Amino acid sequence: MEDEANVFKILGEPTRLRLAILLALKGETCVCMLAQALDEPDFKVSRHLAGLRATGLVKARREGIWIYYRLSDTGTPFWKRLRNCLKDCFGDHPVTVGDLARLARAACGPGTADRKAPHAKRRPA
Repeated sequence: MEDEANVFKILGEPTRLRLAILLALKGETCVCMLAQALDEPDFKVSRHLAGLRATGLVKARREGIWIYYRLSDTGTPFWKRLRNCLKDCFGDHPVTVGDLARLARAACGPGTADRKAPHAKRRPA
């Protein structure tokens, strides 16, 4: 039960909850696109994703210079129900709707015409 309690603790922070919801709804997504969806700097989103990884809630894979995140799938009833809850309980929440709209407009990763553009606007001066 300790592992499950830790998952709920980490999801108690709004940014991490929003990230988990997006990953539940959209599947594997590049960190730069998640940052654009939340309208937050890459470094902040990466820090929150690291916390989600520490609990085992998300997994990451590298493709070139991009890192893609997805929700873990252990196959246990808890993880399946949690994924469904994130989709069903928050899929039509106004914050999620805004995040999804920004995600739909996001552009980065392999095949993007201008790979520096999404990152350049969020770099500290």
